[in-house]
Amino acid sequence: MKQYMLAVRHTYDAPQPPEAEVQTMYGDVERVNEQMRGAGVWVFAGGLLSPETATVVRADGGAITMTDGPYAETKEQLGGFWVLRCADLDEALAWAGKCSGACRAPIEVRPFDDESA
Repeated sequence: MKQYMLAVRHTYDAPQPPEAEVQTMYGDVERVNEQMRGAGVWVFAGGLLSPETATVVRADGGAITMTDGPYAETKEQLGGFWVLRCADLDEALAWAGKCSGACRAPIEVRPFDDESA
């Protein structure tokens, strides 16, 4: 079975919904997580803090530099992700639809490159 990353696109500067709506969303996400665990496709998932908490580490000619902030300056950033083991892309896309509904955000689906080097 192939592994897929379902990436949650999040706009960090958008207004936050009311707390009650956020709690409902968390409950919906947990229900989808339980469905994925029950179906045996769940590998790992996690939410991410805002891009301002990031540190970019670069190796260049043996020198290591570190820069605060996100790697890319963009309105939308990765807000969280799921890693699933699915039979094919169609199954991953079906789960992505459920995840998008639960977290109320667009989901990008990408297969892992599992070819030997």
